[in-house]
Amino acid sequence: MSAPTIDAPAAPRAGMRFVVEGPPVGALWRRALTRAVLVPLPVLAPLIALAPSRDHRFNLYWHGGMFRDDPLRIAPHTVDSLPGYLRLGNFRLFGRMLEKALDTAAYALSEVLGLPVNVGFRLVSFVSAVVLCVAAVLLAESVVARGRLFRRAPSTVAAVVPFAVAAGFVAAGGSSPIVLFGGLYLGSAALVLGVTAAMCRIDPEKPLRLWRVPLLLLGGAALAAFNEIAYLALPLATAAVLARGWLVLDLRPARVFTAAPARALGLLWVGFLPVFLAVRVVIQRYCSAGTCYKGSDVRFGPDTLAAFPVRAIDWLPPLMWRAAAPRGSWLGGLVLAAALVVIGWLAWQAIRDRPRLSQVGRRHALALALTAGTLVLLGAAMGSLNADVQQLVASGRWGYGWRDSSVTTTAGALLMVALIHFVRRWAAPVLVAAIVLFALAATVSAAANKRQRDIAMTSPAARLADRVAVEMADFDPSPDGAARRCALRSEFVKLPGNSPFSVRRFDESLETAARQRADVAFCPGVTG
Repeated sequence: MSAPTIDAPAAPRAGMRFVVEGPPVGALWRRALTRAVLVPLPVLAPLIALAPSRDHRFNLYWHGGMFRDDPLRIAPHTVDSLPGYLRLGNFRLFGRMLEKALDTAAYALSEVLGLPVNVGFRLVSFVSAVVLCVAAVLLAESVVARGRLFRRAPSTVAAVVPFAVAAGFVAAGGSSPIVLFGGLYLGSAALVLGVTAAMCRIDPEKPLRLWRVPLLLLGGAALAAFNEIAYLALPLATAAVLARGWLVLDLRPARVFTAAPARALGLLWVGFLPVFLAVRVVIQRYCSAGTCYKGSDVRFGPDTLAAFPVRAIDWLPPLMWRAAAPRGSWLGGLVLAAALVVIGWLAWQAIRDRPRLSQVGRRHALALALTAGTLVLLGAAMGSLNADVQQLVASGRWGYGWRDSSVTTTAGALLMVALIHFVRRWAAPVLVAAIVLFALAATVSAAANKRQRDIAMTSPAARLADRVAVEMADFDPSPDGAARRCALRSEFVKLPGNSPFSVRRFDESLETAARQRADVAFCPGVTG
């Protein structure tokens, strides 16, 4: 006997609708960070073969020759040289270690690839610029995002920042960090942004764990022993944490000053201040005797007040374009066309992703603007205290770069991006227009860099440095090679403006590199 069959009503038929949601959050983040990596490269590419200048003419060979086979010597060598540098007015313990490590990396990269050392040096600087651009994106997102950073789509800020930052990578004169000590100062600026982003990502709802206390104290001391750029990390982080707690997280004032981010900042300050104050007291005693290196001396007076407002706007790309290309017709050519194609394609990718990105409210944009504005003012204040910068301003040379430019250009870019997000009506077209305008500005910066490279290479000193780099890349230990190297040295000695100190540094650094390369003298009978 079979069980009765129960007739059930037929299930209602429902139409099926496929929804295309677009790329997942991870893909959007990968695209945003990829743009941050790629956008600076076409802007900086025209400088790939720019000859080293000033101290880099010697340091690349000196540091490379000394540490290529034993990089661990960098730390004790730096510690041993500290007394001499303190007498000259600077400390920079970890900054000098980084500088030597970057010079050694450039030297080793050139040796492995068989390229002149100036190419390796520029490649290392480009890496630092890319790291800075990525750090700028992460800092902006760390300020405006409420929850976990990578659990939500990146904001529309991330679509604009790479183009705005890259537009500021202009070789605005021989002291610009794009030209001189690029790896060091751009890397130091990335450190400043990274420390600030890390402080912003500390959850105020969770307690500060005890095991982090000694690390934070040591971290503060390390910042004080890095360099002048790193000094700006804690003031910036303080402003960012306060602005984010108030405007983004809506914390009560008492909570803003007592939550875990503020406590972590306090520990960093406790580690930072004793080292910073002790070092500054020692340096002040040496500098009061007038023996300090002018680039490290602090000079406060009427010239400082006159320089400050100028340095606060010198990061604007049009001013830097004029400094990089002061004469001749330069807005054109293959470099401009190639940069336009590459940067234009990346801008199109950013515009295409824009509808899927997180929106940024006015309060969040204000927090980012306050953070970026603070860094602009900090960098301008640091630059205006230097005698060389004061001389630039007094002579009307606006837009010329100095080490403060490594932070003010990036901070200025973040400030402009933040201000754009105050626009609520027609927000989407304004954002698209901003991406396009910054992409065009970055393209013009590439053309300005090409012109700066052309101007720099008209100098006999630059052409000679280029030939020395080529000779060292294809090192010939035979007598014919020695004769060519001695001829190059003779040309260096005859260059106008070279002091006996410069000649001694040339001999010491090239001799060190030649001994490392082939265990022969650079110029037999003269240098060794």
